[in-house]
Amino acid sequence: MLTSSHPVRRRWDELRAQEGPVDIRLLDELWGDLETVDAAQVLGSWKGFAFPTGHPLERQLTKSRWHGKRFASAHSAQPLICTDDDGNLFSDLESGRGEASLWNVEFRGEVTATMVYDGMPIFDHFKRVDTDTLMGVMNGKPELVLADGQHFYFGLERE
Repeated sequence: MLTSSHPVRRRWDELRAQEGPVDIRLLDELWGDLETVDAAQVLGSWKGFAFPTGHPLERQLTKSRWHGKRFASAHSAQPLICTDDDGNLFSDLESGRGEASLWNVEFRGEVTATMVYDGMPIFDHFKRVDTDTLMGVMNGKPELVLADGQHFYFGLERE
C-alpha cells in the first residue's frame, strides 16, 4: 500500500486534486511508474472520475452521469455504471454498446488488467495506485479514443 508520503502516491494525489487542465505528459509519466495489476484483483464496484485534460470523453461521461465501473467476474464487467434521474445506478448498455469482460493484456510493453468492451474496439487498461485505487487509460481504434493524439485517462476508487 502506497502511503501519502510515497512519491508516486503524492504525484497521484496532486493530479487527482488538480481542477484542470492536467498535463497529459504527467499522466503518461505516472502511468509508467505504477504497478501492473491482475484482472482477478480488480473485481468489485468502483467509483470513477476523469482526469481533466480536455478530452471529449470527459463531456460525454458528465452528460451520461457516469458513476464508475463494476466487475462481477472476468466475463461480467459493466463499463458504464451511470446514475438515473432518481439517483439509482444502472449499466448504460446503449452508450457502452453492451458490457465487457476482463483480461490481462499487454499495453506499452506490460501485461495488466484490461477491460475489453463487447460492442466496440475499445480497451480500458488499469494499473494499481494501491489496493483500492486504479489508474485507467482508454485505448483502441484511434478514431474512437484519441483526441489530438491523446488517450483518455481516468481513476477508479473501490466502493
